[in-house]
Amino acid sequence: MHKTQEYQSVKEFLKKYKEKESKQVNSKKQNQKIYTTIESGIYKGKKILLPNLDTTRSTKSIVKSCVFNVLRFSLQDKVFIEVFGGSALMALEARSNGCLKSYAIEKDKKAYEIASKNASSIDQDTICFNDDTFKKTPQIIQNSKEDIILYLDPPFDIREGFFDIYKKTLKLIENIKNSNVKIIIIEHHSTFKTPDKIQNYKKTKEKKFGSTTLSFYTLI
Repeated sequence: MHKTQEYQSVKEFLKKYKEKESKQVNSKKQNQKIYTTIESGIYKGKKILLPNLDTTRSTKSIVKSCVFNVLRFSLQDKVFIEVFGGSALMALEARSNGCLKSYAIEKDKKAYEIASKNASSIDQDTICFNDDTFKKTPQIIQNSKEDIILYLDPPFDIREGFFDIYKKTLKLIENIKNSNVKIIIIEHHSTFKTPDKIQNYKKTKEKKFGSTTLSFYTLI
């Protein structure tokens, strides 16, 4: 074999070997299971399986702690709705801390399947829906006789395909007609400024955690 041909053959071999190795590493990452835990309440320490990070963004531990420190004494007589459900992490944490019932609404099928599995293994009163949250949330609100806490954690608007997600989220709140929605919390990118008032809801608190901010609203 000519030296140049031999060199090219070795080069091709190394290229294919690296491509194969890279695929194996990526496949391993995709198949690797990621867990978090419930941090407080009766289910404290229970493991929660998280979806692939490319699919959903899980709420940071410090953000979750802040939410439930604020809600600690407001959950007991209310229904909790996790509007962008992901793994049902917040819905399960809410049930762990004593809410009457919780819902998690998730459009992505794989994420929904994980949420449903988490709920069925931990709490039977956490109900998951594989649905469009902008359609399903108003239905749940309309059919509920109990007071409600809404938790909205939309995908950051910097992600492809979600440039108008905050506009749609605010519109969802503006269209709430029932006075049984008492508290609304929006988890959002810190570059997005939430309004001081949305429909009949006034912003009462704002907490920033790096790139993530929580905006708390209560019914006026």
